[in-house]
Amino acid sequence: MTTPDSPRSRHGDTPPAKAVLTEGALIDGLVAGDAGAFEELVRTRGPRMMAVALRYVTRREDAEDALQEAFVAVVRSIRSFSRASALETWLHRIVVNCSLMTLRRRRRKPETSLDEGTMDEGAASPWRRWGAPPAHEILAKAELRTAIRDEIAKLPESQRAVLLLRDVEGLELKEIAELLELGLSTIKIRLHRARHALQAQLGPIVAEALS
Repeated sequence: MTTPDSPRSRHGDTPPAKAVLTEGALIDGLVAGDAGAFEELVRTRGPRMMAVALRYVTRREDAEDALQEAFVAVVRSIRSFSRASALETWLHRIVVNCSLMTLRRRRRKPETSLDEGTMDEGAASPWRRWGAPPAHEILAKAELRTAIRDEIAKLPESQRAVLLLRDVEGLELKEIAELLELGLSTIKIRLHRARHALQAQLGPIVAEALS
């Protein structure tokens, strides 16, 4: 006979909720190779990390592949995790890197290179033209989030990756060039084109929201 405190096992009854591991216990479990810890990592971090991957690769199957590669990378390198940063921060970086590797595999015709001095990053930035706060602060505004994400998603993958890495992730241009294995001039071209496209599409919306 089932008591009020015992787990219910009859068909249709709700199973008891799983206890969520603390971050330290989760990391310890991953280091020990515990399958339950890996299952919890995927269950609790997976949806948010999928959203990160989809910023860079819009095809869901590509994002799923990138996410799977990221979780495999976590298992392989968890022993080297220093715990100096949060586990999710570390996982976020791995997901971004795996997404970029997916983009590199799908790379097609390279863009025409221009002289590095022909692009002024600051002058080309729509965020600065609008007198707006940094991109991550704009994205935090509920009234702009959907519109901006929709327009970013419409950008060509090559441009979108550069824009996200520079204006959202905050990487330097040289770091982006190294990550994408491209020349600095090509990175500047893609960033300029991405910002110009966003400025044209979102200028009125952002101006109204910031007024």
